[in-house]
Amino acid sequence: MIRGLSKGKQPNEAIKMYNEMYTSRGFYGDITTFIFVFKACAKVSDIANGQKFHVHAVKLGLDSNLFVANALIHVYSCCGQLGSARKVFDTMSERDLVSWNSLICGYSQCKRFKEVLGLYRAMQEANVKADAVTMVKVILACCYTDDMGLADSIVKYIDENSIHIDVYLGNTLIDMYGNRGLINLARGVFDRMLERNVVSWNALIKGYIKAGEFIEARRVFDNMKQRDVISWTSMITGYCEANQYTDALKLFEDMMAAKVVPDEITVASVLSACANLGALDVGQAVHEYICKHVIRADVYVRNSLIDMYCKCGVAEKALEVFHDMKERDSVSWTSIISGLAVNGFADSALGFFSQMLEEGFRPTHGCFVGVLLACTHAGLVDKGLEYFESMEKVHGLTPEMKHYGCVVDLLSRSGHLERAYQFIKQMPIQPDIVVFRILLSACKLHGNVVLAEIVTNKLLELDPSNSGNYVLLSNTYASSDKWDAAAKVRELMGGKDVQKPTGWSSIEVNR
Repeated sequence: MIRGLSKGKQPNEAIKMYNEMYTSRGFYGDITTFIFVFKACAKVSDIANGQKFHVHAVKLGLDSNLFVANALIHVYSCCGQLGSARKVFDTMSERDLVSWNSLICGYSQCKRFKEVLGLYRAMQEANVKADAVTMVKVILACCYTDDMGLADSIVKYIDENSIHIDVYLGNTLIDMYGNRGLINLARGVFDRMLERNVVSWNALIKGYIKAGEFIEARRVFDNMKQRDVISWTSMITGYCEANQYTDALKLFEDMMAAKVVPDEITVASVLSACANLGALDVGQAVHEYICKHVIRADVYVRNSLIDMYCKCGVAEKALEVFHDMKERDSVSWTSIISGLAVNGFADSALGFFSQMLEEGFRPTHGCFVGVLLACTHAGLVDKGLEYFESMEKVHGLTPEMKHYGCVVDLLSRSGHLERAYQFIKQMPIQPDIVVFRILLSACKLHGNVVLAEIVTNKLLELDPSNSGNYVLLSNTYASSDKWDAAAKVRELMGGKDVQKPTGWSSIEVNR
């Protein structure tokens, strides 16, 4: 009876029945009883009864039995008591493959991957032949510890020992190769598998996406007879990572038509696509869908909503999402500060920055970009420079090129061109072309021809084939009525065969 209850879906009943037998009749049980009652304890992680039954087995001298000891290792491992599991293992006079696998699986479950690899090596020294179960756990350990040399030797071991690649081992191998960008090897494993499930197909799709082969990924996706939310999300997220946002939204529409319920990862990726395309209508529809279908709007989804609304120019809705958040992280604050700054709400952006510091959040590099943008748009030169100085002195953040560019923009827009140029010359890192181009644009705006010539010469050293450098200088001359000089710049541009990119724009018709 205990055996039937344990093997079925009533492990608690099996434990209860054993306790009643022991209490009422003093019956300890035999080897088979202990094996199945330990399995029942493992299924429900009942460590208290597991330890009590272990004492019973010791009293009867059955704990030294191979099958009972294996069941003990299994129950201790499932309950996270790896010290006890290891103690049972170390005292065994006889071990088989199940003994090794039980302990290896326990270490793997608790993410103690170095111990998994150590056990595998000891297993090889003991001349115990591994099976597919061993291989799955050891390959996972190799991936987590980044021991790819051992992983490759394990693959060789699988081939040399003709270990059957079942669906679990196959999926693990595909995932490992895919994450390493070895898509041909991943495909080879996939083709060798006699049995596949949706996880197999999803792993192959992810591998193609990782390798940047989106056409092949889509071909695999289209050939799937069964897809789950991970299949759709993998493709949508892959398109977003490759900046193919239109394809991402089109696939999301297909997903909705197929009545597949998206999860928070799908939603965050779709909102990212909406933000980059300025597709406010789709973004709002997704927001409404989240609310209507009670999709778990975690901090990542809400951060994506803030980013989407800000990039689509609807700062008021972004603020609504932000204020409704019960939990915020540094990305939440950075998104709202930067979003408000870009949309012209400089005072609000700086106010949120002060509030963020008061609530104990540590500002990030991205957050300071938003703060400096806010100061630039509000013309707060001195305040902006104070914030820039505080990055390293107060918050321990080393300014990056984007921060130096923001300061140059701050000074340039306010007409402090010479000051901006001196700031560039004193930068501790080599300024890039963007920094100089910011200054050159400001020279055109303020009509500073002399400085424009200096900056253009520097730009031509760094990026001689960029037509924008010539055009900006030519326009600076033109705005100062120096038409001959403007014409000469255009001639120079033609003589060096510098091509100006063709302008283009796009509109959306019928979605």
